[in-house]
This record gives sequence, structure tokens and C-alpha cells, in this order.
Amino acid sequence: MRHRVLSVAFSLCAAAYLAPVLTAPLVVPAAAQSVDAKPTEPAPAKGAEAAKETQKIDEFAEAQRVLGGPAGNPECVWFGTRVVNLLWKDDLDTAFRHLDLYDRFGCPSGHIQATFRCLLLHAGGIDPKAADPKAADSLNGRVQACWLNPDQQVAPAPAAAAPSPTTNR
Repeated sequence: MRHRVLSVAFSLCAAAYLAPVLTAPLVVPAAAQSVDAKPTEPAPAKGAEAAKETQKIDEFAEAQRVLGGPAGNPECVWFGTRVVNLLWKDDLDTAFRHLDLYDRFGCPSGHIQATFRCLLLHAGGIDPKAADPKAADSLNGRVQACWLNPDQQVAPAPAAAAPSPTTNR
């Protein structure tokens, strides 16, 4: 299985690398292009991309500062949070493929287990329709919070009201 995955990955990388080289002599002159060309979509603002990159770097730095060990390494945070996210979404095949890579980088497997346990214990607070993906009540926000502190205490459930006595008449 791994051989096929690696073979496909290598083929895709080789095709991406060789595509510009192989298609260079086949460039069609501009006069032969179709008149009904679709307008290209505008590229995202560079400021938004830079902000997203900075946010990721800040998350990795915070994980390294808080966790200190291998679980705080950027590659472990990147793969680990994806594994937990995929486990939550029941995408087990993809989760296990990511988990193989997570293990290959020498990341601690116990941290995945502790993070997933934390996510299950705090599942009631996850809002699937949260607008901000990094908000504490979104799945990504909760996974990030559990990754940084998998031993979070669960807030006690509100006491249930005593059932009112009923009479049969």
C-alpha cells in the first residue's frame, strides 16, 4: 500500500517538475487562441496570504513554547492536528495515512490520543457552523486548544432539575 502511495506521489512530483520542460516547444501562438476566453479570477490579496502565514507561524511558535517537547515541533503540530480533525470527521483512511507520516517524523503518538480524548470530552462546545475557523467553539479552534493543553478540565454539567412528582388520576 505504501509503495503505491509513494509511487503515485513520486509520479505527480515528476510530472509537475517536467511539465514546463515538455510543453515548452508546444506553445501555441497567441493568434490561434480562442476569442471566448474566460476571464481569470482575481488572485487573493497578498496581505491576506501574509496574515495567514504569520498566523500559522505564531501557532507553531506557541505550540513549541507551551509543549516544549517533540509534540510542539511544527511538523508534529501540522500532522497531529490534521489527524485529530480527520478522526473527528470519521475519515479514518486519510487519518491513518497522516498518522504514518506523523510517526515517521518521530512525533509522540500518545499526544494524538490525549488530544482526541480532550476533543471528545469537550465535544458539546463545538459549533459546526462557526464563522471563524480559529474560534474556540469551532472544530479547528477546539482541536488547537486541545493540542496545546490535552488535560483541560471539563466544566461540570448543570445539575438536572428534580423531577416533579406526578399523580395518576
